[in-house]
Amino acid sequence: MKKENETLLQNQKREFEEMIGKLNETDRKSKKLQKSKNLTEMEAFKQTIEEQKTVDQFTQYTLPKFYECKANESCLQSDFGFIEKTQARKIPLLEKKILPDIVSSRRALEAPSVSFVIDAGFPAGANHNCRLYDMAVTEDKKIWLGGHATELKLFDFKGNLHRTVTTTYVGMYICLYNKQVVFSDPQDKAVKQIADDDTLVTMFKTGDWVPFGITGSASGDLLVCLRKDDQSKVVRYSSTGTVLQEIQYDSQCQPLYQCALYITENVNGDVIVTNYTKGILTTVDRHGIFRYSYSGSDSSFHPLGMGTDSTGHVLVADYRNDKIHMLDRDGRFLRYVIPEGGIKCPRGLCMIDDGEMVIGECVTGLAKAIRFLEEKK
Repeated sequence: MKKENETLLQNQKREFEEMIGKLNETDRKSKKLQKSKNLTEMEAFKQTIEEQKTVDQFTQYTLPKFYECKANESCLQSDFGFIEKTQARKIPLLEKKILPDIVSSRRALEAPSVSFVIDAGFPAGANHNCRLYDMAVTEDKKIWLGGHATELKLFDFKGNLHRTVTTTYVGMYICLYNKQVVFSDPQDKAVKQIADDDTLVTMFKTGDWVPFGITGSASGDLLVCLRKDDQSKVVRYSSTGTVLQEIQYDSQCQPLYQCALYITENVNGDVIVTNYTKGILTTVDRHGIFRYSYSGSDSSFHPLGMGTDSTGHVLVADYRNDKIHMLDRDGRFLRYVIPEGGIKCPRGLCMIDDGEMVIGECVTGLAKAIRFLEEKK
């Protein structure tokens, strides 16, 4: 674009210089005629002025501008890029249908692929037929799964079961913290950890508040969604249970959350929460100041599990619509991620690396690894 614009601007410069030269010559002639007061020559010169070429339009050059557009029905491609050349009388928009280059040197796959599938083997709940709730990937490429059973299971990526740990509550919300699996226990109103010998250790109690979503933070703290009656808040705890921060209200003293459920932290320190009752994501910065909310494209958006990558993209499971929404770090929609064969009722979500994530199908109990970016070369 730079080379193309430079060539056009040089041509335009030469054209302007030529026109300026002609205008200067016209100016000299008009001043000479004004002094001579020769009406016959003035009338003849008048027609020359009327026929003088003028600029009827010119082009301004700007950086590319990108606009959010609706994805097509296959959800594999978006009308993403517009390069704008603004003219005085007409403003053409050169539209390109492209699949966005989400990470500088790695492109989004047109058809995200499934790398592996693990059957968690959890029973179905009587009320909603739910099986698989949440998951967490370890550093040595294993995955903890929590579902509708009072136990957590550790699998490798080939689907081999390595550990089963009995808990006191179903594994709805789990995360990795200091290389140990940590989970919320709403029944005991506590955050608990599984030790190396598979015993349960209570890290701290949450008082009158019931814990739900939980995640570790880059600062070494734990972020926990808490609810009491119709109130919700996010609390940052130290490993010993000391309250370091509470996030509950916006700058107008209005509640940020109605029903805080799942939570994650982005690379820039943003705290992102599934606001279940409202059907939106609510995001605040590291200081608890509201940044943005995201509600999808229609009222059927049903966000649950979330994950982020090293560049700040946010991936969120849309339970009702059987797809994953991908956003940038400012909450702008980028694209849908739907693997070959589709996904059914996604709930839990965690990242394996920047281009691959694991999705938990709540009803089937299957954990599916989905590659959505090209692999690093």
